[in-house]
Amino acid sequence: MKNIGIIGAGTMGVGIAQVAATAGCKVVLFDANAPQIDKALSGLEKTLQKLVDKAKISQEKATEIRTNIVKGEALQDLKDSDLVIEAIIENKDIKTKVFTELETYVSDDCIIGSNTSSISITSLGAELKKPERFIGIHFFNPAPLMPLVEVIPSLLTEKSLPEKIYNLMKGWGKIPVIAKDIPGFIVNRIARPYYGEGLRIVEENIATPEQVDEAMRTLGNFKMGPFELMDLIGVDVNFAVTITVYKDYFYDPKYKPSLLQQRMAEAKLHGRKTGKGFYDYAEGAEKQVAQKDDALYQQIFLRIISMLINEAVEAKRLGIANDEDIELAMQKGVNYPKGLLAWGKEIGYSKISGTLENLYGEYQEERYRQSPLLRKM
Repeated sequence: MKNIGIIGAGTMGVGIAQVAATAGCKVVLFDANAPQIDKALSGLEKTLQKLVDKAKISQEKATEIRTNIVKGEALQDLKDSDLVIEAIIENKDIKTKVFTELETYVSDDCIIGSNTSSISITSLGAELKKPERFIGIHFFNPAPLMPLVEVIPSLLTEKSLPEKIYNLMKGWGKIPVIAKDIPGFIVNRIARPYYGEGLRIVEENIATPEQVDEAMRTLGNFKMGPFELMDLIGVDVNFAVTITVYKDYFYDPKYKPSLLQQRMAEAKLHGRKTGKGFYDYAEGAEKQVAQKDDALYQQIFLRIISMLINEAVEAKRLGIANDEDIELAMQKGVNYPKGLLAWGKEIGYSKISGTLENLYGEYQEERYRQSPLLRKM
């Protein structure tokens, strides 16, 4: 698979193009908005120059990477691709329309992949004439830096294809994991409580965003707390993924979205990209300092980590991925300091179970129900 097509020249699209080009593939980058391709390639040139300046790559390698990527003038320019990866807006109808047209140009042997983070791979692939060639290939942002790639076969994907893509991603220098086609796949499903429970704690005036973030950084060694991370990802993007997972799990209370996050998204307080989210990123803005409270921090940490470990245990029970891939996915996809299954063993599964039992007793909400497997571990 040396000829790669990328649809979408946004941050993810050009990032995936860079990864493929670095691995020596010839890449055609296409976007329906033609000026966006020029903007993306201009940005890539600056990125590559920075890597050269920092002695991360040679000037020759930078030139090779840039030369390996060419601009596609029309979707038809992807006709000679061995593999096409779509990285456009998270909208099923728009994606489906693109795939339907793409299939009229590419060969029968061309593999078609989607970088979707939340839409069912089976539902997207089912619209193709050859659904067996379709698979989820989910990179994490920024694609050149984040090592994880989730490989997601649909119910209709040809049986040998996941292993082919798995090996290709390893060849591209990535750490691939294979996941079932369930809402959120591995990472976005298991990680939901990191944001959701943090938001619940703040909504109930138990703690401030600064306190929640500091508790998770100091007690859990997380690189970023949930509110810092939502600001980085985009409050609107994080909210959209939460809504998709919630709907796709038939409105399971475990994944219920936050009203606070909805209001933030409505106010366009999207985080770093808008200059303000849960934190103010304006030049000279005063940084809020958390009022330290050791007992409160312990409560926050245990509550959030218990919810996360419960999700990892449930993913294990349902066979969403094997144990190794569950641990790898959370460490390499969202930079968790430890694998959650190992973390549960370290804290003590009985303590995790007791924490969730107390939360369920207090709130009487299905949100806090335990995985049937948790009590047995």
